[in-house]
Amino acid sequence: MEGAIKLVEKIDSFLWNWPLLILLLGTHVFLTFRLKFIQRYMGKAIKLSVTKDDNANGDVSQFSALTTALAATIGTGNIVGVATAISLGGPGAVFWTWITGVFGISTKYAESLLATKYRVKTQDGTMAGGPMYVLEHGMKKKWLGVMFAIFTSVAAIGTGGMVQSNAISAMINDTFKVPYAVTGVILAILTAVVILGGIKSIAKVCEVFVPFMAGSYILGCLIILAFGYKTIPNSLYTIISSAFTGQAAVGGFAGSTIMMAMRFGVSRGLFSNESGLGSAPIVSAAAQSRNPVRQALVA
Repeated sequence: MEGAIKLVEKIDSFLWNWPLLILLLGTHVFLTFRLKFIQRYMGKAIKLSVTKDDNANGDVSQFSALTTALAATIGTGNIVGVATAISLGGPGAVFWTWITGVFGISTKYAESLLATKYRVKTQDGTMAGGPMYVLEHGMKKKWLGVMFAIFTSVAAIGTGGMVQSNAISAMINDTFKVPYAVTGVILAILTAVVILGGIKSIAKVCEVFVPFMAGSYILGCLIILAFGYKTIPNSLYTIISSAFTGQAAVGGFAGSTIMMAMRFGVSRGLFSNESGLGSAPIVSAAAQSRNPVRQALVA
């Protein structure tokens, strides 16, 4: 087991170095310029997200698809992910998380557009789509689509389930002394009730809970900022300066800490907003939208 852990750590250290930093952040920047700063349509995108697209193909509304996608990005990725980035990469990691989020909008647009364009209607009349269908029908590389589906299934268990359930169980155990196993069983039952009903069931639950969850999250952040308003200017200066000069939370010399700030900032940025991960477009493909561009803007 120890050998397997070391092997995974070596692969992780290699991938989350220059290879993925260049590929992921580089794709974000390239698509931003290629799409002529699609970020400028944010206002229109928000309006479309709450506008029902009548006479459009799809299983759930655009708003339901949006809340379903947000259900996976608001919370653990933004709290635990960012906290981990700061502890491992220093305060400068926050800057690179911001950059990943801003430029990642273009990647989110592109992957959702392709997922909606190449979606298919299954035998039971529901819509199915995502990167695996893009790879199969768009690039004519079915084997790549199969590989993506397999790896995404594994990722859904790890980053999509284990991290969240562990964080919830740890919090409840620390606060109320409830055993981890009890919390795990309850979470498993509640999750099964929702997901076994399919995309429509998931979307209905997310449509109710996610706006409340997002509002509570933002309100909580604003309250914390209000209590610590005097520290905001210095915090911003530390974050921005550390992103380029290096200030590790756990020692190290400047050259390595800049790299660590980028590495953990970009990786946790991906965990937070899922731009380029490929899972969110699967939900976009089920949305009721008259054309891929409208749904891509919402995404």
